[in-house]
Amino acid sequence: MLPASWTTPLPQPDATMIERASARQSILTKPPGSLGRLEQVAIALCGQQGRDAPAVDRVHINIFAADHGVCEEGISAFPQAVTAQMIANFAAGGAAISVLAKQLGAELEVINLGTVGDLPAHLSGVIDARIAPCTANLAAEPAMPPEQLAKALNTGDQAAQRAANAGAELYIAGDMGIGNTTTAAALACALLDASAAELVGAGTGLAPEGVSHKARVVERALTRHGPDRHPEQVLSSLGGFEIAAMAGAYLGAASRRIPVLVDGFIATVAALIAVRQQPELIHWLHFGHRSAERGHQRVLEALDATPLLDLSMRLGEASGAAVAVPLLRQACALHNQMASFADAGVSDGSLMGVKP
Repeated sequence: MLPASWTTPLPQPDATMIERASARQSILTKPPGSLGRLEQVAIALCGQQGRDAPAVDRVHINIFAADHGVCEEGISAFPQAVTAQMIANFAAGGAAISVLAKQLGAELEVINLGTVGDLPAHLSGVIDARIAPCTANLAAEPAMPPEQLAKALNTGDQAAQRAANAGAELYIAGDMGIGNTTTAAALACALLDASAAELVGAGTGLAPEGVSHKARVVERALTRHGPDRHPEQVLSSLGGFEIAAMAGAYLGAASRRIPVLVDGFIATVAALIAVRQQPELIHWLHFGHRSAERGHQRVLEALDATPLLDLSMRLGEASGAAVAVPLLRQACALHNQMASFADAGVSDGSLMGVKP
């Protein structure tokens, strides 16, 4: 059974709070709109959180990890064993997101959906939600049957429930899985009716000839899949366990009124899938950064999304989103703590006919 958030209409951000937040921004001691995107972020968070004083102090980060059967096509510069090795690295605190989460004081939870490589037992902070060692080879057959897709979507929804139980004020999902830029590119091509040459990038660092081979593999997958663009069918045919789980987590977070900060290429493809399933999800999403991976800009454009940062990052594992969290915190601090013109005794320009 699919999670309720997959089909149940999502809540709307609080329109009254958005109106009040906009009014507050207009009386703060600054020219109107002079804080740019920071104002927009604060106003959106007020509506999403349903309160006058937004905050993102309690951040919940999930890393969804899984292996991909398409790796048998030789599409990665790294061996598949790296997925399991990186899960152990997350648990040991040595990965980039481990460091960033510690710096942010964020809750970090790693979820293993299935790896080809063996993992040590009882890794700290790692939840065992294995579905299968990996998906099937999407270039030759459907990546996962419906029952595996349902498990992945439910795993994501359950992660969002744990975030809600912990009082999360912001939710971030990240990915780990050798081969997942190939999977994400295939999904994006199917949803956007784009060619593999437009969206397939270097991933883990492929040379140009490797990127060309990867694009040919994606084209084979698209030919096998056909023109179906229904999110559920696209995921089942071309998806990865971790990408499906992220899509389920985004919808699960929004259904529980938790704002979402989206990471790079793979996370944005998961968001695109979830928005195609539930268009109202877009009102709960913030976008952390523009990835250097080739297809990311095209997927952002499909979502009419402008990310907060552009740092040429392409690591994944929620790292770009984590780097953007301080910007959201600064937006909240400015909204909550700046004085109004009246409070500060500062002229708002009205005597000269200038509206604040």
